[in-house]
Amino acid sequence: MIHIVFNEADINVLQKAIELDETLQGEIIQIKDDYAVGPIKDIFSPETIEARKQWWRGVLDGGDYHGTVDTGNIDDTKTVLELKDKLDTSEEPVWIWAAQNKHDVSGYYWLMSQLKEYHGRIFILYLNNLPFFNEKGNIFYPTTLEQIPAKEFLKAKKLAREITLSEFEVDPDEWLKISNDTEGVRLLEGGKKLATESYAFYDAELRKLVTPDWQKASKIIHQHLSKAKHTTGDAYLLWRLKLMINEGIFDVQGKVGNMKEFEIKLKE
Repeated sequence: MIHIVFNEADINVLQKAIELDETLQGEIIQIKDDYAVGPIKDIFSPETIEARKQWWRGVLDGGDYHGTVDTGNIDDTKTVLELKDKLDTSEEPVWIWAAQNKHDVSGYYWLMSQLKEYHGRIFILYLNNLPFFNEKGNIFYPTTLEQIPAKEFLKAKKLAREITLSEFEVDPDEWLKISNDTEGVRLLEGGKKLATESYAFYDAELRKLVTPDWQKASKIIHQHLSKAKHTTGDAYLLWRLKLMINEGIFDVQGKVGNMKEFEIKLKE
């Protein structure tokens, strides 16, 4: 069995679940890029793959994750090629684990649209509006896999179902429709339906968090991550703050680099 997840934190909780249930034993593979943001038109062409890397270089430039694009640690195209090699030389089934969030769903579309030839061996566990018990025994509806206690994964495994041939026909078309839109942000409307917004979508909520008093960029970003209805990765939010600084929207002090290195406030 091969498990696929879309967040690093999901690996740890799934490993703990495997320790509790040996029937889940298998390799865990992570799809690492965040396909809910950035350019995705013609995403499988070498030119677009390189253009996307260049876009990420710009987003991460001078920030907390500067240079990570070129470490070789994130190469989903290589990951899928290696996955296909495994499937060509074995009969292993693939379980794709996805929670109800735009990151996982975007990653699901990107991945499954490349696996049609393995129909019958690809399964989805989509935790869509499903209740689970947290560590205190209270019912909650997780939006990420990492929120689910390991023992609850034993219940979640019963949700595994084969991705139908119809889905292999329809879902890639949905991804194609989304990718043909030039907007840079994707949001989950419900189920597996994605909507698109502009690259500046998160700016308005970020601006609301900037006050007349100096605050570190890290504090503003963490407030956004904890309070906003729609949010995204901290690297993307840092990039948006820097763009607004370049436009002269805020006063700034300190080196505009890592999010803890500078402070911003409303212009006087």
